[in-house]
Amino acid sequence: MAALGIATSGGHWFSALALGVTLLKCLLIPTYHSTDFEVHRNWLAITHSLPVSQWYYEETSEWTLDYPPFFAWFEYALSHVAKYFDQEMLNRFSVIFTDILFVYAVHECCKCIDGKKAGKELTEKPKFILSVLLLWNFGLLIVDHIHFQYNGFLMGLMLLSIARLFQTVREGTWPFMVPLTVSFAEPQDIISFDPSKMPVRHMEGALLFAVLLHFKHIYLYIAPAYDGSVRWNSFSFVRLISLGLIVFLVSALSLGPFLALSQLPQVFSRLFPFKRGLCHAYWAPNFWALYNALDKVLSVIGLKLKLLDPNKIPKASMTSGLVQKFQHTVLPSVTPLATLICTLIAISPSIFCLWFKPQGPKGFLRCLILCALSSFMFGWHVHEKAILLAILPMSLLSVEKAGDASIFLILTTTGHYSLFPLLFTAPELPIKILLMLLFTIYSISSLKTLFRKEKPLFNWMETFYLLGLGPLEVFCEFVFPFTSWKLKYSFLPLLLTSAYCAVGITYAWFKLYVSVLTDPPVSKTKKQ
Repeated sequence: MAALGIATSGGHWFSALALGVTLLKCLLIPTYHSTDFEVHRNWLAITHSLPVSQWYYEETSEWTLDYPPFFAWFEYALSHVAKYFDQEMLNRFSVIFTDILFVYAVHECCKCIDGKKAGKELTEKPKFILSVLLLWNFGLLIVDHIHFQYNGFLMGLMLLSIARLFQTVREGTWPFMVPLTVSFAEPQDIISFDPSKMPVRHMEGALLFAVLLHFKHIYLYIAPAYDGSVRWNSFSFVRLISLGLIVFLVSALSLGPFLALSQLPQVFSRLFPFKRGLCHAYWAPNFWALYNALDKVLSVIGLKLKLLDPNKIPKASMTSGLVQKFQHTVLPSVTPLATLICTLIAISPSIFCLWFKPQGPKGFLRCLILCALSSFMFGWHVHEKAILLAILPMSLLSVEKAGDASIFLILTTTGHYSLFPLLFTAPELPIKILLMLLFTIYSISSLKTLFRKEKPLFNWMETFYLLGLGPLEVFCEFVFPFTSWKLKYSFLPLLLTSAYCAVGITYAWFKLYVSVLTDPPVSKTKKQ
């Protein structure tokens, strides 16, 4: 805090925030890591030792390459650096190093927010609060720097793409030659939205997103929002053609070599493995978690009342902790096609609003978040980590409007808590609890201060629900392990966590949808 105070007085507070979180990431290097660590190590070996033609065919290990080609080339580049470093240190430091892109993206996003609500104190300014909410995001910290993944620089690409769609081009500035700086412009220098000056930045945002898709295909979840961005205040056919050309060229660069090798079907079979089942081993807290839980309750009641034959209960259990296909006992089993239809239905109203009730770039951002949340809610084999696709962009809205701040806090608190099962070893228990508490307390207190002149951010029901996470954690971590249920119902803590968090995330999704559907369209002459 002393360092932050010194940095603040000198105007370099963003540098202090970025440096502070980087030091924390370094401290987390010795912590537990998941099998994803071994997965990426295997991908390094595959891309380094095998020709491109064998990358998506190699299956000696169970950890086969199942990311798009750009990420495979990223692993290939890392593999040539790996020989100069200790393997474990390289993996950890590569995540930290690539987070530079995320830091820059946060810096750019902060230029896009409205500074009218800025208080006298630096810590009360929206751009400071947003910087903390993004740079110190609890979910990103534990998923990337303990559990181990490369979400930071990928989220950086997404946020930078969003920022470019909000920004205009300063005269004489080529968009790719923006200096990487850690100082902020003054409020009067903040770039505002101007449809007449946006084409270059808009194309840059589209390019960044197209590149992102070929790094990690999970971002297909939010692609419909980008399709709708061709209409801000009015439809532009030229912009539509330009976007299509960008997507085509990036896709050709990524998939072209595999098309030439006649391997596209094999690549797509790795990217979309529908044989893995409806849910992951730990259910993501979405609609299907509630559906599974209801089926489980009904099956237990049916067995107790002797309405079901125990011999006819499906052998592949959804609570076995294994990644596999399974059949529901009472409710109809769900197919990939059914989840696709549900997802399309869920995102359709937000796309409709983006096209026929334009709300400028903020309307685009709300649509993007709803696409991410709807895909999370109804998608096939969704991972719990995918909630970050909604949490991080929602941070941008949270400092603009009290209603969005309320939704953000509910979504973030429940979404972050749902990540707790990722860190199941004893040494990480105090770390995850402490970091979660610090981030949550800061988020609530800072946003309450920012919107102190408006109504409370939570009603009594929302407060009661969020406080319920405390007793749930006490039961799962400190009570259940000492009960007789541990052997017979080992999956119970995960089921309770998933179902409880699914209620909060569903509520946040519904509340955001109501906000989008009821907000009036932006006037064509009005600037965001």
